[in-house]
Order: sequence, then structure tokens, then C-alpha cells
Amino acid sequence: MAKKGDQRREAIVAAAARLFWVNGFSATSIADIARDAQVPQGNMFYYFRTKADLALAVADVFVSETQSLILEAEAASPDPRERIRFLLQRLAQSNRSRVDNGCPIAAAVRDFRRSAAEASARAGQSFELLVSFIARELQKTGPRPSIAMARARAVVIEWQGGIALAHAFNDMTVLMESLRRAEHSLQIAPQSAM
Repeated sequence: MAKKGDQRREAIVAAAARLFWVNGFSATSIADIARDAQVPQGNMFYYFRTKADLALAVADVFVSETQSLILEAEAASPDPRERIRFLLQRLAQSNRSRVDNGCPIAAAVRDFRRSAAEASARAGQSFELLVSFIARELQKTGPRPSIAMARARAVVIEWQGGIALAHAFNDMTVLMESLRRAEHSLQIAPQSAM
């Protein structure tokens, strides 16, 4: 019985994540989520007391997925540059959906902020994890911590800006170019430039 409850909870969170991303947090009702998850609306309260609780569960999924991605990148290669490259290639695998709908994490941070502030902050931790990982890996190649952090932020900014512009133009090329620029910006400078 608990397993079925867990499956329903996962279905609800997956439906909420998808609908919040495509329709927006405020435009998505609990009834919409229940219908998409194929759960009776009256049962929703059993799993999530409020829409803000549901938003927090969605944000937790983003953080968990980001942590998993980082673990994959860490296992991909002993070379820090290859680890970052792996991360960027994995991020690129979702290009089509991001061109269509924008970034789900950025949308959650923005949309949850007003009525689900805790969920907004939690979703934002996904970006913090990405920046920290890239900065740590860059530091292994020689730059000072402040330089590595600035470059790591620049990579995430380039990726997020590429998503926003590609979504606005409905043009995959914009996002592909952005990811190429992000990867190019990570070329390791000579030790004297650090």
C-alpha cells in the first residue's frame, strides 16, 4: 500500500513540475495537477496540504536531479575539464524542451517566489550546485577561487541566457551557440594569467 502511495506522490510531483513549467505556477490549479496525475482531486490533500508544499516537492526534485547530474560528471573522468564538458553535454540533452518552454528551474525560482518563497529558494539551490561544481573543477586547473567562481557563474549565465533567447526566438541554434560559447570560455588559460 505504501508503494502505491509513493507512486501516486511521484506522479503528482511529476505532473506538477510539468504543468508549472508549461503553464506557470499561478495558472496551474490543484485540479489540473490531479487530472494530469490521474489522482482523484479529493486525494490531493492527503499528499500535499497546500500548493506551496507541492512547489517545494518540485524544487526538491530539481535539486536531487542536479545532485545526480553532478555525481555523474564527477564519475565521468578524472580530468576536471572533461567533467565540466560532460556536464555541459548533459545539459544540452534537454535543449529541445528548453527552447519550447524555457528553463523549468528558472521558471520555478521566479514563479514560486511570491507565494512559495521556500520553494523558490530551494529551486535556486540547483543553480548554486552547478556553479559550485564548475568552480571547484576549475580551481583544480589553477585559477584562484575568486576567478574560478566568476568563470563558473559566467558559464551558468551563458547557458541561462541562451535558454531565454532560444525560447524567445524558438531557435535551437541560439542555445547550441550559447553552450559552445560556455564550453569555449572554459579553455584553461596559462598559469601566468591566473
